Amino acid sequence: MSDISPFLRSIFTDVTGPMYSYQMFGRCAKQEANMMDCMEAYGYGRGVRKCKDLIDEMYECHTLKKQYARFAAMRKERNRQIACGQLKGDKQYVTPRIDSY
Repeated sequence: MSDISPFLRSIFTDVTGPMYSYQMFGRCAKQEANMMDCMEAYGYGRGVRKCKDLIDEMYECHTLKKQYARFAAMRKERNRQIACGQLKGDKQYVTPRIDSY
């Protein structure tokens, strides 16, 4: 999230402000709506501190950094097990079961 807030608020900042939004795309729409509700309630200055958890949740939805880090750690562990000989043959790249969540 950028730390930019309009210096002078006018009708032009209100019109052009929501041009970049996740409300049309659906994946991060709920997180963005929660974050913006909190930011609107506290204002920008206090909202950055008070809504930090919602801002972080929106950032994660946008960048998927934690999800990619988890994927990379699982891949690294699988490669380690293959190198040590714990996974051999057809068991090296077995996909997880469908209901394994």
